[in-house]
Amino acid sequence: QVQLVESGGGLVQAGGSLRLSCAASGRGFSAYNMGWFRQAPGKEREFVAVISWSGGSTYPDSVKGRFTISRDNAKNTYLQMNSLKPEDTAVYYCAAGRGSGGIYPQGYQYWGQGTQVTVSS
Repeated sequence: QVQLVESGGGLVQAGGSLRLSCAASGRGFSAYNMGWFRQAPGKEREFVAVISWSGGSTYPDSVKGRFTISRDNAKNTYLQMNSLKPEDTAVYYCAAGRGSGGIYPQGYQYWGQGTQVTVSS
C-alpha cells in the first residue's frame, strides 16, 4: 500500500519553469518505480517520466531535455519542468508501481490525485 500526495502545479508563462512534488509513504515504497503522467482535456493519459528505485530514468521525446525526474531518499519524487510550452498544459499525475519501470499506466498500482499545470502563451 502506497499513498501519494501531489503538489506544485500552477500557472506559468511559456518558457518558464515549474517543479512538481509527490510525497509518498507506505511499506516497501523504496522498491517501487515512480512515474509521472499527464492528461489534457479530451486526450488519453500520456507518459512523462519514470525513475526506478536505483535511480535510472526514462523520458519520451516530447519532454526529453526539458524535464527531469528525481527522488529524494526514495521518499519524495520530483518533476522539474523547464522551457515549458503551452502543449505541456495538462493535469499531471504521479504514480507508483512494483517491478521494473515502465511507460504504460497499467504498470502502476497507485496514483495521486493530480495537479493542474497551465502554460500560457
